[in-house]
This record gives sequence, C-alpha cells and structure tokens, in this order.
Amino acid sequence: MVVAIIPAYNEATRIGQVVRDARRFTACVVVVDDGSTDGTGDVARREGARVVRHAENSGAGAATMTGIEAARRLGATVVVTLDADGQHDPAEIPLLLKPIQDDTADMVFANRFGQRNSIPFIRRVFNAIGNVLTLFATGTWIQDSQSGFKVFGPKALGQVDLRMRGFEFCTEIVRECAQHKWRVAEIPTKVLYSEYTMAKGQSFAMGIKTALKILLRSFLR
Repeated sequence: MVVAIIPAYNEATRIGQVVRDARRFTACVVVVDDGSTDGTGDVARREGARVVRHAENSGAGAATMTGIEAARRLGATVVVTLDADGQHDPAEIPLLLKPIQDDTADMVFANRFGQRNSIPFIRRVFNAIGNVLTLFATGTWIQDSQSGFKVFGPKALGQVDLRMRGFEFCTEIVRECAQHKWRVAEIPTKVLYSEYTMAKGQSFAMGIKTALKILLRSFLR
C-alpha cells in the first residue's frame, strides 16, 4: 500500500489541493499538522486526509518521522513524502514510484535540477551548499538532496529512523541510505516556485543554522 505523507505548518490555503491531487495516486494521505494555527488540519481532514497533529511546531524532520510512523501503523509498504505548499506536482508520483515497483531502488529522490525548471538563483545556491555539506557528512552525492519529494520503498520504510527535527533531516536521510546500503534512484521532476513558496522556504539565517547542525552531526556520528 502506497501512503503519501505531507508535513504541514500553516498551509491552510494550499493543503486542500495538495491532498486532493495526492489522493489520486496513493491509497491514503497522511497530513502531519505540525502545530499549525490556521486550521491546516481541518482543511486536510475535509479533503479526506488522515491527520496527525503536533501540539506545537516541531520541525520538518520531526513531522516527517511522525508521518512515517503513522504510515507504518496503517500497513504501508511504500511512502511518498511531498511538501504542503504546492511546489511539487503529485501527478509525478507514479514516476517516482516506478523504480520501487521495478525493484531497482529502495529510496527515490526527486531532482528539481534535472529539468529546465525556473529555479531562483538563491535556491540553487542553497541547494548546492546543501549537496556539498551532505557529501561531506555522508560520503554520498545526491543531485537534489534537500528536496522534500521522496519515496521510501519497503526496505527503507522498515529501517528509517530520523532523529533530526529540522530541515537537516534531508541530509540524515542520505546518511541512512549510505549506512543501510539502500539502492538509490534520482528522478527529474518539475517544480513550481512562486512568491508564496519562496516565502515559506528556508531563510538565509535558517540555512546557516541548518548547515551548522549538519556539520555538527557529521562529527558526532
């Protein structure tokens, strides 16, 4: 059973459409309402999602792990994660699922840089820094290590155990790939950036904080 996990924080204006679209390609959608104050969970529930709520904002990594645990309880065999702000196209879920279905990968990463997407310069810089830090911390090169659009196959879903609560969890997933020797696939996908999605992303200060956490964790392995 394929379950979609959507970590969400104050995304009431966007989450409804994302849930509707994701339900077309998965058996179940789990929205992790990460302490929202705008009714995000209520909107998601009305659109047919199962909602798990954090009492307070705990971070993207914590919300993703909560979603994975919920999916396991539901009997999921495969999990798709995607952002709640609409920058990913759920219609591309089948593309990401194919390497899992073909049994050629245990973990699939969407690659926003594999197509001619209109990606703001600052996003390209942040991603490049994230990729280099991820390589330094894990010894593994992923072209779009910081993307929230991923698929965990049966082996990865059974073994993943995320401990990092913030955006640095993306690097932690790559380290899990290396430690568990998961087979990895990278699939070029579309991405839609807008003023809204840009505002919701990491600020420069948050990016520096995330980078420092990645480096610290790499020394504490």
